[in-house]
Amino acid sequence: MLVLQPMFHETIWGGPRLSRFTEAKGDSIGHFYTCYCREGISNVIRNGEHKGKHLNEVFPLWKKDVGMEEYPFFPLTISLTEADHNLSIQVHPDDKTAIEVEHRNRGKRESWYFLEAPDNGLLINGCKCKDKEEVRKLLDQERYMEILDAIPVKVGDYVFVEPGTLHCISAGSLVYEIEEGSDSTYRFYDFDRLDKNGKKRELHLEMAYLTLDPKKQSVVQHYPDGQEIVEATYASQKFENITYFKNDTDDLKCFTLVYGTATCDGVEITQGTTVLLFPGEEIKDMDAKLAFTARMRRDINLTPVE
Repeated sequence: MLVLQPMFHETIWGGPRLSRFTEAKGDSIGHFYTCYCREGISNVIRNGEHKGKHLNEVFPLWKKDVGMEEYPFFPLTISLTEADHNLSIQVHPDDKTAIEVEHRNRGKRESWYFLEAPDNGLLINGCKCKDKEEVRKLLDQERYMEILDAIPVKVGDYVFVEPGTLHCISAGSLVYEIEEGSDSTYRFYDFDRLDKNGKKRELHLEMAYLTLDPKKQSVVQHYPDGQEIVEATYASQKFENITYFKNDTDDLKCFTLVYGTATCDGVEITQGTTVLLFPGEEIKDMDAKLAFTARMRRDINLTPVE
């Protein structure tokens, strides 16, 4: 098993609630990355023979053993995400667009489990326009808000965001988030906010318009306790009030403790920590009030990029 040291990321839309998961106090923490693996930045490993190394250093050593040899970096990003303000309105590419435009073999899919609901009970998600021509007309007139639709969400709800869906985590939300490891995000609108340098953040209107499918809107689901929700490329489970967990599959599983206590491989883990569990590994010393697992699906084919 690999116990990962979480990292935090301050954002223009973050807030103070995630500071309770870290010794670093901040009023604008947006992401508390419990599992993150990219070139140049990744979680530090806290246990075992790789203690002190970064996940992106050791992933190549065992990725073939867990069926991930096609991936240059560990393919799942897991975070606790706080939206003290609305995130930008954005859209992610599907696989076809990612291959043709980004030269990546995957688009981006993501899921949210709501630990705290939006202030107004609504998640910005989907499009009111009947087709892309209507989107273009309103876009040219900078009538962004008239394009957006919303869906009601509450604490405990689960939402999967399919590529091509116009979306935004709404103000007040605190979520457990799973992302397919991709940085392909196209900002559609950012509420004319100014960054710390007094400048508006970059938009990617043409790419967002190209990628957007106005017919797509997420559906609110619920995790049956302990039962997997299976998406196109990954699967996840929710667990409440457990004292023991074993990875009894042939896949590597990301076990994330959200609320509670646990000790793994002699390391006391804090709330918001992810442990990578290889097949057959177990956590015995645990009092988890709320935890999640996530795994990549092996029964999918990756399209190679030239």
